[in-house]
Amino acid sequence: MNKLNHAKRVQIINLLVEGNSMRATARIADVAFNTVAKLFIDTARMCADYQDRTFRKLTCKKLQLDEIWSFVYAKQKNVPDEKRGQAGDIWTWVAIDADSKLVPSWRIGSRDARTACEFVDDLASRLAHRVQITSDGYRPYLQAVEGAFGSNVDFAQLVKLYGDTVEGQKRYSPPVCTGAVKSVVMGNPDACCISTSYVERQNLTMRMSIRRFTRLTNAFSKKIENHALSVALHYMHYNFCRVHKTLRVTPAMAAGVSDHVWTIDEIVALVEQAEAQSK
Repeated sequence: MNKLNHAKRVQIINLLVEGNSMRATARIADVAFNTVAKLFIDTARMCADYQDRTFRKLTCKKLQLDEIWSFVYAKQKNVPDEKRGQAGDIWTWVAIDADSKLVPSWRIGSRDARTACEFVDDLASRLAHRVQITSDGYRPYLQAVEGAFGSNVDFAQLVKLYGDTVEGQKRYSPPVCTGAVKSVVMGNPDACCISTSYVERQNLTMRMSIRRFTRLTNAFSKKIENHALSVALHYMHYNFCRVHKTLRVTPAMAAGVSDHVWTIDEIVALVEQAEAQSK
């Protein structure tokens, strides 16, 4: 059986993290679709495991939380009965450090209280000390943050106010934001730092960088497992490889997690090392 060489693997992963679909990547790299799929799964699993082990005892000070919508297999209203519970609307919960722009934790699931608690519990387990947290006004965050941190957190919510949606723009354009109210929930958060701007911008980065999140295409995930893996691969590249234009280093470097800018070669090397050890 033919085996991809290192250079071809690097090319394929580079194409995927830059927003190409699986089939487009297969055409550009001149390999079979199943070859791309297998390499994607192996690499993304390694990325998820590496970040899970590495993001511990983080010294983040100000975190912003939000969630972004997508779907798997079909939109919720079109999911057939035999696919209930395995397809439909899916939400990616994201936390970002406002200073280093590191994304230390994310969660794939429903937009409900259970997933909110799982997401915030995971985030809390990665932090070294007390932090300030800002979320939007979604109510499950109240229970989730209190359950994970107790009183050892400075927590505020930014509740945005929206005007009426213009008729004819409901489907593609969000309503106009007419204002925002800062609400202190617990602790003593710095009012100047109560914001969700960075995490909302990160959501845009995710939608632009992961082909599966692009609206009005057929590139959406067909399986929830692959959807989660695509997010893990994206954040490995974002945290360790992409130099932030403002910081001039990667988020992982700014957070003290890494001492250099990673390359795609290093990500692929993780997979190859695992393959060598399994033989």
